[in-house]
Amino acid sequence: MQFLKSLYIHNRFFWYIAILASGFVLSYWLKWLYPFCWILTFVLLTLFFLDIYFLYRYKNAISATRDLPQKLSNSDYNTLRILFKSKYPFKTEIELIDELPEQFQKRDFYHKAKVLRNQEHVFEYAVRPVERGEYVFGNLNVYASSPLQFVKRRYKFEKDTMVPVYPSIIQMQQYDFLAISNKLTELGLKKIRRIGHTQEFEQIKEYVVGDDFRTINWKATAKKNQLMVNQYQDEKSQPIYSIIDIGRVMKMPFNGLKLLDYAINSTLAFSNVALKRNDKTGMLTFSKKVANFVPAVQKLTHLNTILETLYNIDTDFSDADFGQLYAHAKRKINHRSLLLLYTNFEHPSALKRQLPYLLALAKQHVLVVIFFENTELETLVTENAEDLQSIYHKTIAEKFILEKRVMQKELQQYGIQTILTKPEELTINTINKYLEIKARGLL
Repeated sequence: MQFLKSLYIHNRFFWYIAILASGFVLSYWLKWLYPFCWILTFVLLTLFFLDIYFLYRYKNAISATRDLPQKLSNSDYNTLRILFKSKYPFKTEIELIDELPEQFQKRDFYHKAKVLRNQEHVFEYAVRPVERGEYVFGNLNVYASSPLQFVKRRYKFEKDTMVPVYPSIIQMQQYDFLAISNKLTELGLKKIRRIGHTQEFEQIKEYVVGDDFRTINWKATAKKNQLMVNQYQDEKSQPIYSIIDIGRVMKMPFNGLKLLDYAINSTLAFSNVALKRNDKTGMLTFSKKVANFVPAVQKLTHLNTILETLYNIDTDFSDADFGQLYAHAKRKINHRSLLLLYTNFEHPSALKRQLPYLLALAKQHVLVVIFFENTELETLVTENAEDLQSIYHKTIAEKFILEKRVMQKELQQYGIQTILTKPEELTINTINKYLEIKARGLL
């Protein structure tokens, strides 16, 4: 039974049968062709069974393994590798079909290669998950055929291999490198002009072109007989919290990801940058009640706690209770902190309902309200209107876009920092705002 389950007929065999059948048909008119067709039939049968013998003579002649990472990165292209090796004494044609997790909805995976004896072959491909959770890979199917190509033998490897998909680790590592090398501007992050200095003195150094003349240390200059300046650095170990609204407004999808996933990826990348810059980072999620709370801590190992918390977050269909958020923050966040609030307001009335709580938070902390532009509306506005209905749709879209701008201005009038951003630019704009607040000494 196992033999029959692993035996498959090669496509070329059906061509042979078709040619043979055509010969028998022609032999009705060409009598001399009839005996040659029977000879060819016996030859094909002999080669058929000989091909089966060649493929099944060797036990475990094909070996294959998946080279999977311990974690996949959500919303990013993750490179996976498949390694296989042939022990057949002849050149083997390999057909590879990997049963990808159902979340990818990909049913046309196929790779073909020719492998010599004891030759290893590596095949790489990329997958892009758009949901966090457990992804189960099915069978790794390898079909081997000899140069005769009458039949194929199926090998199955690594059934039911589970890999978890975490928030965007690749994005986090990308910004991690830039934070360490101090090259955050390479991804579009702005250079912030310093309005003043924070209170933390670092060192006295020689003046170079571009240093602020106001930082000249005249005593050190007189002693060294050359211009010397005081160098300051941003205050460190300041508490910073990423607050994520997990209510229904964060379910809205853009480019295959929910707004919540954009917020989660941004929180992870930003927390890593803040920790590298010696600030304390924590996080909080809320909807009808506060679901998760991670106190701000200044340890690099703390990032793993944040990662594990973000992994299990999901939205619900309830409206977020900002009153619960304010009460929890007043009770648990005792020091003045930077609060990055990821949420979304689609109408000014929604903002007005929550404005008293936002003002109360802004009195005790530096509050940054982060909400999203509707990029699909932007696309609709830029299209040409060809009829009356298109003009109506375009006008309504412009109205919604304008309301977003009005909400942003209203928050700024109350002294609340805001970020109105496209979902794909969320991380860059969040880190920009963090650098601006640190440079201006607002915290």
